[in-house]
Amino acid sequence: MSIIIKTNHLTKIYRTEEVQTKALNDINIEIKEGEFVSVMGPSGCGKSTLLNVMGMIDSQDEGEYLFNGEEVGKLPERKRANIRKANLGFVFQSFNLIDELTVFENVELPLIYNKIGANERKKRVEELLEGMNIMHRKNHFPQQLSGGQQQRVAVARAVINKPKLILADEPTGNLDSANGDEVMKILADLNATGTTVLMVTHSKYCAEFGNRIIRMLDGQVVVENVLKDYI
Repeated sequence: MSIIIKTNHLTKIYRTEEVQTKALNDINIEIKEGEFVSVMGPSGCGKSTLLNVMGMIDSQDEGEYLFNGEEVGKLPERKRANIRKANLGFVFQSFNLIDELTVFENVELPLIYNKIGANERKKRVEELLEGMNIMHRKNHFPQQLSGGQQQRVAVARAVINKPKLILADEPTGNLDSANGDEVMKILADLNATGTTVLMVTHSKYCAEFGNRIIRMLDGQVVVENVLKDYI
């Protein structure tokens, strides 16, 4: 399998007038295509910062970040945005749905950004909503849905462009155990079809859906545990 993510001595520093903090300190990791990797660690250890850099939302101060073999961390924002649109899907703890758009419109939005035609958009969105058992809610607005339904919509929006990599930041954090389990099974099913997943979580149960756990402390990777082989 090819390497989709590789970092070399990756460092991210936040500075104020009085202090500077290394949110990421000399991170060296590799993630292969098709892996499901969980990142764990206490609050403030750098997990979400790592996810933001991997998602090209933020950039490193030192070191390298290679995505599919290309150094992307220092690219201009427009080029990084194009790579994000073509390759990445994001799932957040807070859902980040647009309240003024229906379920259908929220899921459709990434296809519009990628200039997919209306007929193809309709077909792909309806097929995905059917597969996630939320087609009956397609004309509802986010505030009319349960938390579990909102997160399913968020996952659908993340995968509608068939991304190579899903970045999930505490995707079950606002859900009860039953809905959280459902979302984890969706992510596991997507991974089983070949999508790479990088997930930040506090939950040992959720982390063990992955094939590997990266544990962080004080901005550093302190240990990696391989749980199982992946195909």
